[in-house]
Amino acid sequence: MPGRQQSPSRDDHPFHETSRSAGALRMSDPRRYVVVGGGLAGLAASVWLAEAGKQVTLLERRARLGGRTQAMWVGEVEDRPDNGQHVLATGYEHMIRYLTSIGSQDYLEFPHHGALRWPGGRTVIMHTKGFRALCTLMGAHPDASPLDRLRAVRATLRLGRQALRQPPDLADITTDQWLRRVGMPAKAREAVWDWLALGIAAEPVERESAKIFADVVATAIRLGTRERRAVTIGYPTVDLDTLLIDGAKRVFDKFGVDVRYRTVARRVVIESGAVVGVQLADGSRIPADAVICAVPNSRIGGLLDDLPEHSEIYAAADKLGHTPIVSTNLYLDRPLRTKAAMEALIGGTGVIDEVFDRQRMHRRSADGTWLYCLTTSGAYEQINRGNEEIIREQVALLRRYYPEAAQARVVHAHVVKMAQATFSQVVGLDGLRPDQRTSVPTLMLAGDWTSTDWSATMESAVQSAAKAVAALLELPPV
Repeated sequence: MPGRQQSPSRDDHPFHETSRSAGALRMSDPRRYVVVGGGLAGLAASVWLAEAGKQVTLLERRARLGGRTQAMWVGEVEDRPDNGQHVLATGYEHMIRYLTSIGSQDYLEFPHHGALRWPGGRTVIMHTKGFRALCTLMGAHPDASPLDRLRAVRATLRLGRQALRQPPDLADITTDQWLRRVGMPAKAREAVWDWLALGIAAEPVERESAKIFADVVATAIRLGTRERRAVTIGYPTVDLDTLLIDGAKRVFDKFGVDVRYRTVARRVVIESGAVVGVQLADGSRIPADAVICAVPNSRIGGLLDDLPEHSEIYAAADKLGHTPIVSTNLYLDRPLRTKAAMEALIGGTGVIDEVFDRQRMHRRSADGTWLYCLTTSGAYEQINRGNEEIIREQVALLRRYYPEAAQARVVHAHVVKMAQATFSQVVGLDGLRPDQRTSVPTLMLAGDWTSTDWSATMESAVQSAAKAVAALLELPPV
C-alpha cells in the first residue's frame, strides 16, 4: 500500500523462533531471565528473549504496561488519545523489528509530507521524500529570497559534513550556536531547523546540545545512504496500546512470559560476580540468573547497589536529569481543515512543534467531535500551570493559526503532563549515557537514556533492548 513502511518478515528478525524451537531452547537453557520495567524497552526485551526460548519474568510497578507510551481513557469519548503523540522514522529499524515481532507493523503510515503553518493560516507543504525533501530543508519559507535559499543550501551541506565529521567542540555548544556557525539563514531556521531540532531532542535550540542533534543527523544520513532513500517521518494509524502493547501481550501468552503487575523491584542481587535474584519492595526475592534493568534514568537509583560501578551509573543518571513534555488533546465541534496529519506551527511560542490531526492519522470519520493533539516539548514553564490555563492557551494558539478555530467550541479537553518525559539533552551531558553491558555479564541496562544511535526516542528505547538481549544471548550455555 502506498505510504506504508515495508517491514522485514518475521523470519528476518534476529531473535525470532518458532514455538517448537522455543520450547526446545527452554529445555536446554534452565536460566531464569528477569526484565525490570514494562515500558517500551522492557516490552521489546521480554518479547525477544521469549522468542529466543528463554524463561522470562517481566516486573512492572504499575497496573499496566507501556510506561511513557500508552493510550488513555478520557471520559466517554470514542477516540482514545495517547499520553503524548509519537512519530516514527523509516530509519527506526529496531522499532520496525519489534512491531514485526508483535504483529503490528502494518499500523504505520509514512505519507512523505506534512505542513508548515504561519499565523493567519498561511501554509506550505513540507515534503519528506526525494528531491522535494531537499527543497524543504533548503528553502521552505515562503518569504525566502533566492539569496536566502542559496545560503540555506550551503549551510545545509556544511551542517551535514560537520555531522559526519564532527568538530571537537560540538559537545560544548548549543544547536543554536552550531546553526549560527554554519551560516543557516534566519528564514530557513524559522521554517525548518529550529523546530526540527526541538522535535528531535525536546529542548529549545538555545539549550539543546549540538552534538545530540548532530548525532541524529549523522545517523539519518548514514541510514539514507545505506538504504538509498531519505529517512522520512510517519505516524501510527492506531492508538499506542494497539500499536505497542496488545501484540506484546499475545507474544507473552504464546511463550509463557510471567508478567507481574504492581511489583516494585528494589535491588538486583549479585553474589560472587553473578546475578542471583531481584529483591522486591515487599521483602521477597525473585530468583534470576540474568536481569535487564529497563527503567528510566529517574528510577535506576537503588537497583544496582550490588554492582561495582553503581555510583558512576547513578551519577550519570542524575546528571542526565529530565525534560518535561505537555500534551493537550482538544476535542472540537468542527474540523480545522488541516492540510496534513502533522502540521508544524511556525513563529509561535517557540515550544509548540506540531499539531496532530487524529482524524487523518487514524482515518477516522468524526462523529460530532474532531480530536487534535498539541505537543509542547521542553515545557519548562507550562508544566507548572493549571490544566485550565493550558487549555485556554492552546485554544488561543489554534485560533491564531486556523481560521476555522475562531468559532470552534471545545467539547472536551484533556491535558497530559509528563514532568520526566525524557532525559535532558542539553550542553554538557555528552558521554554520560551508559552502555547496556555492565561489569556483571548477566546484568544489562536498557532504556532510551542508555547509549544508542538516537536521541530520546522510541527507537532509542528499542535499540537499547536489542543490544541488551543480543549480549545475553551471547552467554555460553550452562
